Amino acid sequence: MLEKERQAMRKETQGHHEKINQGIDTVTHRVTELEHTLTEPPFPDGFVLSFPMRTDYMYGLVRKEITEMYAFTACAWLKAKEGGIGTPFSYSVPGQPNELVLLQGVHNPVELLINDKVAQLPLTLPQDEWQHICVSWTLRDGVWKAYQGGKMKGKGEGLAAWHPIKPGGVLILGQEQDTLGGRFDASQALVGELSQFNLWDRVLKSAEVAALADCNSSALGNIAPWTDHDVDVYGGATKESLDPCHAAQRSSPTNPKQ
Repeated sequence: MLEKERQAMRKETQGHHEKINQGIDTVTHRVTELEHTLTEPPFPDGFVLSFPMRTDYMYGLVRKEITEMYAFTACAWLKAKEGGIGTPFSYSVPGQPNELVLLQGVHNPVELLINDKVAQLPLTLPQDEWQHICVSWTLRDGVWKAYQGGKMKGKGEGLAAWHPIKPGGVLILGQEQDTLGGRFDASQALVGELSQFNLWDRVLKSAEVAALADCNSSALGNIAPWTDHDVDVYGGATKESLDPCHAAQRSSPTNPKQ
């Protein structure tokens, strides 16, 4: 009798262990599914910011904290609709809204502003075409370079020489700031699309710039990387799924659409 009770208890215990193991397997499988969901990017093919009209309220905000920079390279893909490229990006700090700005007003040349000092850049961006641009600068003698399509279009010096880019400011995409983080001017807004804006705290080599423009590199800026969770949109600007680099290649004369 006692042996039968022991056998029954063993079977009951074994049954409980099997149920527990099944439960653990189910939980483990669910956790794996959740981890996959969390790590899967919401825009696996890349994304663009869209500014469909000229406003003083549509903009993107880069959430990364900007550190002090003694040099930088900023790159982006742009597809402007009208009136030049407006302001692809502007960085303001307390007391200086024009700490670092790239802008082009209607019928005006593209300009790079650093601490309110200005350099005109020899860039020509046609409407409704994806164009890759990069600008670099170093405080040593204020040397700057401007690239379009992976090729250097111009360079100069004496731009805000020996002035480090101050930390702790606000980095806005699509609008020029007249005060820290605000007071936008619609006449200086970007109308069109912007993507793959990356900011480094060093001067990229010409080969690195060319690789970005030729879709042979997807390097992210160490100061401001182009990732979904680091860029927010406001005022009606939107994020849309698109890889502008390969879209530009497909639409170029040397790579006609099939």
